[in-house]
Amino acid sequence: MASLDNGVAGRVSSDAMSEPIAPPGRHLLFLEGRALLELAATLSAYPFLRRAPRGDGHPVLVLPGFMASDFSTRALRRFLGDLGYAAHGWEVGRNLGPSPELAAHMVELLQRIRGRYGRRVSLVGWSLGGIYARELARRFPDDVRQVITLASPFRDVEATNVPRFLRDVARRRPLPDEADYRRILHAPLPMPTTAIYSRSDGIAAWQSCRLDEGPLSENIEVASSHLGIGHHPVALLTIADRLTQPEGAWKRFTPPARWRWPFAPRLDTEPGTS
Repeated sequence: MASLDNGVAGRVSSDAMSEPIAPPGRHLLFLEGRALLELAATLSAYPFLRRAPRGDGHPVLVLPGFMASDFSTRALRRFLGDLGYAAHGWEVGRNLGPSPELAAHMVELLQRIRGRYGRRVSLVGWSLGGIYARELARRFPDDVRQVITLASPFRDVEATNVPRFLRDVARRRPLPDEADYRRILHAPLPMPTTAIYSRSDGIAAWQSCRLDEGPLSENIEVASSHLGIGHHPVALLTIADRLTQPEGAWKRFTPPARWRWPFAPRLDTEPGTS
């Protein structure tokens, strides 16, 4: 993925890096089993979910998390398709980590979708897929309408339980300049950006999944697992709300008036990652 940055990493000082963030406590890993319950809740609530506001038909590219594939985002893409969006998977199998070949594929895919519809593409990335989405947007701002990340640890890619959780099967391939590349991961993007995260995430530290607040950035908290956030009903409704924002007239999220936590998302306006 470093090739997407086109050399910017080398121009960012080490002061841009955030303080190290500890991975989630191991006890939270046991809560990741609720991902199956979250999927079941989504299936049972689907008639209600389909009543979410319909979109304007613009294309949406959905990128999966580490060790996942388009199969993991099928429910999300079907939901978006039912709302009228042109939802696309990443078409490259399992996400085994960044590589120059993968970066080239995603660049080609983004440009192909952009050319096919003649409209800017919204990017939705789950976990590591959200880091990919942010860097695609940074490299090609004229092609990206907005970015939505789901439990993506872009502030500190080491603040995760993945190395332990998948130690025997992880095949992540680090890049030669990855240390420099990490310095720009949480730098602001020039288009609307929403970070959806969960404080009970057992894989990625929630502090690492939050943006610096700004005129085009926001953090939204949901009560979800890491492995289930991409099909959690509250997360789906939040994504639908964000994608309905008119291009060029983006407004920050407003929590539903009649719904309360944890059945509604929570707008997080805390500064930094505290």
